[in-house]
Amino acid sequence: MTGTPTTNHRFAATAAGRADTRLVVIRGNSASGKSSVAQGLREHYGRGIAIVGQDVIRRNVLREHDTARGANIALLGRIAREALDAGFHVVLEGILYADRYSHMITSLVRDHRGVSNCYYLDVPLEKTLARHASKADAAYLEQVTDSHLASWYRALDLLPGGLETVIPADSTLHDTVARILHETDLGSASPFPSAQCESSQGDLMNPLVLMSDPQVAAIPVRECGEPLVDVRDHGFRVDPRRHDPLGAFTHVREGVLARMKDARSLLPAGTDLLFIEGYRPLALQQRYFTAYRNELAAAHPDWATERLHQAASRYVSPPEIAPHSAGAAVDVTLVDQDGHELDLGTRVNATPEESDGACFTHAPNLSDHARHHRTLLLNAMQSAGFTNYATEFWHFSVADRYDALMRQEPHARYGPIELP
Repeated sequence: MTGTPTTNHRFAATAAGRADTRLVVIRGNSASGKSSVAQGLREHYGRGIAIVGQDVIRRNVLREHDTARGANIALLGRIAREALDAGFHVVLEGILYADRYSHMITSLVRDHRGVSNCYYLDVPLEKTLARHASKADAAYLEQVTDSHLASWYRALDLLPGGLETVIPADSTLHDTVARILHETDLGSASPFPSAQCESSQGDLMNPLVLMSDPQVAAIPVRECGEPLVDVRDHGFRVDPRRHDPLGAFTHVREGVLARMKDARSLLPAGTDLLFIEGYRPLALQQRYFTAYRNELAAAHPDWATERLHQAASRYVSPPEIAPHSAGAAVDVTLVDQDGHELDLGTRVNATPEESDGACFTHAPNLSDHARHHRTLLLNAMQSAGFTNYATEFWHFSVADRYDALMRQEPHARYGPIELP
């Protein structure tokens, strides 16, 4: 009679989670994209995923060095178990050196009642250094040098027992997230969150729905007939980087201009909008899209046409539904009172490849300074009625097909238009 209670007590003390919870472990060297992948999983799935980050616990909470006896090791495991027991799916991410963290990870995988998947992001040192150099945070680059990265780097530092799936460096952020969603069944559990979900900061953030999604093209357009107007006639700071001979880039619909004025009024003193691009003729939009798709095709000759089209739409909208060609979209950033651009984490128009995913609005690999500035921009634009495209922190639109889908409107008011 005494054997059964003892056995049950021991099982209850070690088992974690439920049959329907998912545990995803993402490991890799610094700058391999672990945090971006974790955030991508959350942005797709929505609420219900707990991200347990090694750096957050070790560096921010405990402020301890990474050693074999570090207190963060047990704490990471305990937090993951508690989250799984509460019904959350868990993404455990970090460098998590195998010789220091393997016992904690393998025990967690063994004890988890649900499905567990482990991934290792295999990025060569040369590419790691290149990604690091592309970060826009000058203070971080000064603090963390190439010498640091080289000393931390371990080639293919895999867990014992063949637990991990190795993801090569040529897998894009989008493809890696999509693969993990598919293999863990998280994608089918919640293919798209609600059109707008509340973030932990209380702002509104859009889910990761690409412009190429058939849902966008399916939205009908009931053209309202608003004309294009020139923002230069209304006192906005305009950057010339997208200048064209006709000056088309400074035009937007009348309603878009009104909302921009509203957004500008919501910014704190000493901060202003910098207008970069608005209207884009269809022929120019086609040229941009084709050029980026061809660039991806050259880098990935094995990709099918559909995959290239979808990957290209992360950065350039397909011409047939482009918000810019409807005069409904603006690319903007922030400047100080002297007109100097503020640090928002990466340059405007940086590709996902160039920025290691930092172009995504809610990218985790940002400095506190850059995240603060992004929050200022996002809050002002969304409060004025704009919808952000989640792969580009600088892109906002209103009353186009994408905005209508996000707001669950029956139709868009702005369709393709020609400059008079």
